[in-house]
Amino acid sequence: MTYPATRRGDVVDVLHGQPIADPYRWLEDPDSPETVAWVDRQNAYTEGLLAALPERAWFRARLAEALGQPRAGCPVKAGGRYLVTRNDGSQKQDSWWLADSLDELRSGGRLVLDPDSWSADGTTSVQAVSVSRDGRLLAAVVSEGGSDWGEIRLHDLDRDEPLPDAPIQTKHFAPVWLPDHASYVYAAPQRERTMTGTDAEESGPMRVLRHVLGTPESADEVLVDLPSLPRVLFESVQVSHDERWLLVTFADGTEQRTRVWAHPLTTAAGRTAIAAPRKVVDDAVARFEVVRVDGDVLICTTDLDADRGRVVAIDLDAADPAPVPLPRTLIAETADQLIGVLAPGDELLAVRLVDAQPCFDRYSLSGTHLGRLAAAAGALPPYGGLWADPTSADFFLGISTVTQPLLALRGTAGSDDLEPLDDLVPPGGAYDPPAVTVSRVRAASKDGTEVPYFHVRRADQDPAAAVPTLVYGYGGFGIPVGADYMEIYPAWLEAGGAIAIANLRGGGEYGTAWYEAGRREHKQNVFDDFIAVGEHLLASGAADHLVLHGGSNGGLLVAAVLTQRPDLATVVLPAVGVMDLLRFHLFTFGAAWISDYGDPDDPDDFAVALAYSPLHNVRPASYPATMIVTGDHDDRVVPSHSHKLTATLQRAQRGPAPIVTRVERAAGHGAGKATSQVVAETADMLAFAAHHVGLVPG
Repeated sequence: MTYPATRRGDVVDVLHGQPIADPYRWLEDPDSPETVAWVDRQNAYTEGLLAALPERAWFRARLAEALGQPRAGCPVKAGGRYLVTRNDGSQKQDSWWLADSLDELRSGGRLVLDPDSWSADGTTSVQAVSVSRDGRLLAAVVSEGGSDWGEIRLHDLDRDEPLPDAPIQTKHFAPVWLPDHASYVYAAPQRERTMTGTDAEESGPMRVLRHVLGTPESADEVLVDLPSLPRVLFESVQVSHDERWLLVTFADGTEQRTRVWAHPLTTAAGRTAIAAPRKVVDDAVARFEVVRVDGDVLICTTDLDADRGRVVAIDLDAADPAPVPLPRTLIAETADQLIGVLAPGDELLAVRLVDAQPCFDRYSLSGTHLGRLAAAAGALPPYGGLWADPTSADFFLGISTVTQPLLALRGTAGSDDLEPLDDLVPPGGAYDPPAVTVSRVRAASKDGTEVPYFHVRRADQDPAAAVPTLVYGYGGFGIPVGADYMEIYPAWLEAGGAIAIANLRGGGEYGTAWYEAGRREHKQNVFDDFIAVGEHLLASGAADHLVLHGGSNGGLLVAAVLTQRPDLATVVLPAVGVMDLLRFHLFTFGAAWISDYGDPDDPDDFAVALAYSPLHNVRPASYPATMIVTGDHDDRVVPSHSHKLTATLQRAQRGPAPIVTRVERAAGHGAGKATSQVVAETADMLAFAAHHVGLVPG
C-alpha cells in the first residue's frame, strides 16, 4: 500500500546513555500547519478505504437506531431536589432535568440545562454538576470539544436562569458548595488555561481553591497547595453531611495510596470559615477513601492490612494524630473485592465484586450485617451509577449489561428491595438488542496465573461455532472491568460476532496484589494476560478471528500486544492510547501516570518502559489490519501518541493489511462527544473490523 507521505526528522535523544530516534517529533505540535495537513491527508486516506466497505452502511444504521433510543442516567438528590440526565434519542448531548420530588421527576420535571442549545455542532457538554445544600444554586462544569478542562457556570434554580459570575476554569473536578451557599471549592492546575483545547503543554500541579460568588478569580483563596507533590491529584473533596468538615483526599498522581485531610468548618453570619486541616492520614502507605462522618469519627474504606478492602473508623478529635492512624475495623475484609461504600441514611452499603460482578451488602454504622440487596444481574457502569447521602434514606444505583445501557434502581435504607426507575426514560424507541449468553471463562497466563474473562455471544448461535471475537481489555490503575455496556458491543453481537471482556492484572477486580502485579516493572504481565485470553479463545474453538480493542491505557495494551504478537489478531483497534512510554510524562496530565508506567527519567524505569513502549518496539513485519483512533482535542492522552505510532507502523508494514488512523475533529479523550460522532466513529471501527475478519452483517 502507498500511504500518505510523512516527513522523517533527524531528532535523536540520548536517554541514559542510549540513543533514541524520534523522527516524528514534529507531530507533537497539534496546531502546526504541517501536523494539521498530515491529519487531513491521513483522514482522507482512511475515508477512502472506509467508503468502499459495504459493511459501513449497515453498522451506521444499526448504531444510529441503538444510540437513538431514549435514555436516562442515575438520579441524584441535592438540596432537597432531584436531578437526572435524559436524552430523547435525537439530542447530541444529554440534558439535565430537575424536580422537587422523585415522583415529579418520574413524570417529567423541568429542563434546567440543555447543552444542545449552546453549540451548533453539539460538542459542548456538561462534565458534572453540583447543587448547593439549600437547593437554590447549581454549578455546572462545561467542556468544549471533549476537553478535560471545564468552565464552571452557575444557574439559579429558583429563578431558572443563569447566574452571572466570574468564569472559573477547573480540570478533573466537580465544584463543592460550602455551607454558606455563597462560595464553593474547586481544583485547578497552577497554570492558567490558555489553550484552544488541543494544547499539549503540561498544566502544572493541582491546587484546591475557594471561590466566593461575585468576586474575581484573582481573589480566590488557595486552600491546599502542595509543592512537594507536583503530581498531586485530588480524588475527592467533600463537605460532611453535618457541615462540620471539609474532607480532602489526594494522591501522588494516579498512585493508589492516598492521604486524607479534614478541615474544620464553622458557619456564622452567612460566611463559612475554613480552619487549618487535621492531617488524618498523612503518610501514603495505603488507600483510604472517605465514606462519611459519624459524630467525631471518620468512616473510610482502606486496603491497609486488607488486600480486598475493609471499612474502618478513625477518630477526628485525636490531639496529635499519627501520620498513619491505627483505625478500628467496622467491616472486616472478605474474599470479595470491596470497591466502595455508600452511606444512605444511618446505614452503610458495601459494594463488592464477586468474581468481577457486583453485589451490595447493608450494614449498620457499627458494622453489623443487615442484609444483601436483591440486585439484578449486571455490571456497574464506570461513571455516574451510584448515589447516596446520610441526609436521605433513599439511594440510587445504576446497573448495565453488555447490550443494555444504564438502568436506574431506587433503594431505601432498612430494605433489601430495589425498585426499577424505568419511567425516568423518555418515551419512544423500538431498538431491540440481541439476546445473549454470558459465560465466565479462564485462561492461563505465561506465568501460570489464571486470567478470567467474560465470553458473550448471541443466544441463538451454535455454542460450538467459532466466530470472530472482539476482545476488550484495560488492565491498569486499579480500575475494575465488568460485563457492562459499551456502544461497540450490541452491533458487533447483532452482526454475528462474539465479545470477550478480559480481567487483567493491573485492574481492580481482585485486590491490591492483583493491581500491583500489573504495574511498573510488572506491566508485562498485563500484556501476557491479554495474549493468553486471545490464545485461549482460538485454541478452544470459540473464535476463528480476533479483533483486539481498548482505549486509553487499553489502547496501550492492544498496541503493545500488536508489536509483541503481530500474528495473534486479524484486526487491532487501539483508541486514544499511550504509545510513547518515554515521553508520556511531558504532556498535560501524563506525569500523573508514573504510578503505573514508572518514571522515564529514572534509568531502571526507563529500561522497563523501553521494553514494551509500542512506539519503540515496531519492527519491519507483517502486521494485522489496524485502525488507530484518537481525537484532535484530546488533552489527556495527547494525539501525538497515536500520530507517531501510525507513521511508524505505516513505514514498517510488510504485509497486505492496511494501517490507518481516524482522527475525530473537535473531540477529546472520549467524554463529551456528540451522539453523531459516537455513531460515526464506532461504525467505522466495526465496519473495518468486520470486513477484515469476513463477518457479513445483516
